[in-house]
Amino acid sequence: MKSRFVIALLSLLAVSCSGRPRAEISDDALLDSLERLTIRYFTDYADPSTGLARERNNDTNGPIVTIGGSGFGMMAVIAGAERGYYTREYATELIGRMVTSLEGFERFHGAWAHWYNAETGQPFSFSRYDDGGDLVETAFMVQGLITARQWLQYDDFDLAERCHELWMGVEWDWYTQGTDSLYWHWSKNYGWKMNHRIKGYDETMITYVLAASSPSYPIGRDVYEASYKISPYYYNGKEYYGITLPLGMEYGGPLFFCHYSFLGLDPRGLCDAYTNYFERNRAHTLIHRAYAMDNPRGWPGLGEELWGFTSSDDPDVGYSSHHPGTSDENGTVSPTAAVSSIVYTPEESMKVIRHLWSIPGMVGPCGFYDAVNPGRTPAVLEHYLAIDQGPEAVMIENYRSGLLWRLFMSAPEIGPGLEKLGFYYENN
Repeated sequence: MKSRFVIALLSLLAVSCSGRPRAEISDDALLDSLERLTIRYFTDYADPSTGLARERNNDTNGPIVTIGGSGFGMMAVIAGAERGYYTREYATELIGRMVTSLEGFERFHGAWAHWYNAETGQPFSFSRYDDGGDLVETAFMVQGLITARQWLQYDDFDLAERCHELWMGVEWDWYTQGTDSLYWHWSKNYGWKMNHRIKGYDETMITYVLAASSPSYPIGRDVYEASYKISPYYYNGKEYYGITLPLGMEYGGPLFFCHYSFLGLDPRGLCDAYTNYFERNRAHTLIHRAYAMDNPRGWPGLGEELWGFTSSDDPDVGYSSHHPGTSDENGTVSPTAAVSSIVYTPEESMKVIRHLWSIPGMVGPCGFYDAVNPGRTPAVLEHYLAIDQGPEAVMIENYRSGLLWRLFMSAPEIGPGLEKLGFYYENN
């Protein structure tokens, strides 16, 4: 398998450095090469013992694996098998290793911690009081587990059933504390000390969808209405650069809001009383593009070929959010932002992909590096993060085939859960 990836990488670099006009590379060939390389983060660069995704490729804390990023990676691994980048048997074995690890990790009323040490199997604290259950990271993993269950159910029933049992074990309703709200964290050592209600509009929508869809520990619609929608940045309705944004904070916030919940949950035609979610996410993406073209702070390089702002590594402060309207916006562009938005803005995102492809040193062994800032030296931050690589691979595949959307949406629990919360699909 690795030899095939090496061949693909050498071929990619030969095309990138050949000096031929970029137009000679078709969009599909370019996307195929980028998807193939990006998935390597979850195959060749996965933690070998657990099969789970490393939080980052340059982690100074040791062999730390990430739960949410591994959920994204599980979906990416399925895409790679369906593309023929490696065998279905290889993908099944890798998912099986991941599931075995997840079964062995300590859970907190069914929820996993944000991070684990792959060598010890123990939770690794994300922050001082965040050493226990993380319901949002768990939701990202469950999105992957449900997708894997649907993919495996006809040729590896036992592994599909193990994915199902993990999903059934999450005690979503317990994370309400008996109130009308979902809470993000619980720790054996600190209890509910963080007291972080899960409010939107942001990347956490999938948490409510799964909590409402659970056959074992469901929440009611009242929790969604009373908690998720009460945030001061849920409703918006303003125009930015002539584009109306119905939900979300100023300028929409970081673009991962458009990605994490929608890797499996199909946004095409998804509506509620307030918005069409595909159109909302397209508007959010186009606002970021318009902001870069306006470039109010005059950063070098920003424009229609270089846009997209989200949380990623940063040349100044390490990991940071760079979205418009904040002081953190310092000219850093995160490739995952525009690449993962290709489902919403195919033509606009392809311009960014082609431009990134031409930047010296931007393409590494697992696709585009995590961030670029033309005003800094060096301009390219040669790092990889699981939560950035995963959405790129999954959304490229969803754009090309809709595969991960079809698999997740085929789960019989999801439709009733969406209906419970007031969602519907246009023309259904």
